[in-house]
Amino acid sequence: MLRYVGRRLLLGLLALFGVSLITFVATHLSGEATWLLVPMDASAAEIAAVRARYGLDLPLFQQYVIYLGNVLGGDFGTSIKYRVPVLELVWSRVPATLVLAGTGFLLALATGTALGITAAVHRGSRLDTGVTLFGLVGQAMPGFWVAIMLQLVFAVQLGWLPTGGSGSIPQMVLPVIAVSWFSIAAFMRLTRSAMLDVLGSDYVKLARLKGNPERVVILRHAFRNALIPLVTFAGLNLAALLGGTVVIETIFAWPGIGKLMIDAIGSRDYPVVQAGVLVTATLFILVNLAVDLVYGVLDPRIRHGR
Repeated sequence: MLRYVGRRLLLGLLALFGVSLITFVATHLSGEATWLLVPMDASAAEIAAVRARYGLDLPLFQQYVIYLGNVLGGDFGTSIKYRVPVLELVWSRVPATLVLAGTGFLLALATGTALGITAAVHRGSRLDTGVTLFGLVGQAMPGFWVAIMLQLVFAVQLGWLPTGGSGSIPQMVLPVIAVSWFSIAAFMRLTRSAMLDVLGSDYVKLARLKGNPERVVILRHAFRNALIPLVTFAGLNLAALLGGTVVIETIFAWPGIGKLMIDAIGSRDYPVVQAGVLVTATLFILVNLAVDLVYGVLDPRIRHGR
């Protein structure tokens, strides 16, 4: 088990290294941020002094080596726009993103799983057809379009809910629904498929022959054996939600990492962009590591490579 964990950690560290390299190169290819650090009427000497101060006059590879060393020491630099330590700024936005992604994940998990079980149990019924149709349509709708439609109908036209912001439950409703919409449909379809695979199995038939109530047969025998694919997808989905709330946060002015990075890209605040991507990637990798560990416990063949 320790070897399995160590291997996953090593792969995670290599992934973070790759993310840091790609992000660093991509932000620097779009041009320097020197003009944001000097007055509009700055002389050539002043510009050269600023470039030397921030190491922007060094070769790109050397700049990356210095940057990587600083990051390993916990120094992500200073925000060009806000003039505060970048890591402090990014971490201040993490709770908002976790709340949005976490709440959306729980809503999707509960709703999608319940609908999937119900559809599988009533296979071939109108209820099953309706739930299946919802799953197909739900996964076909882009998240940003769902967010805009929710905002237009329930906030602008009906005035039932705020158009954006955070800090209260009404302000959470529309962003959470928008974030979880695709995941609800995905959980529903996966749960239905997994349940249909096990409902016809011998151990479920045996459980019924023993006289167990149908509810016990469904939840204790069938659903329990359909958990492995759900656990895998749940982890991947949570990780995807953590990194995929950027557009939703921007539409609803939700003060998370995603909105911070979009604002930073607009103002060419490269240190914030780099730190935001790294923190998001770290959260993504940690969630995937946790899923791998849980999956390894549920199915020992995984950690033994069989």
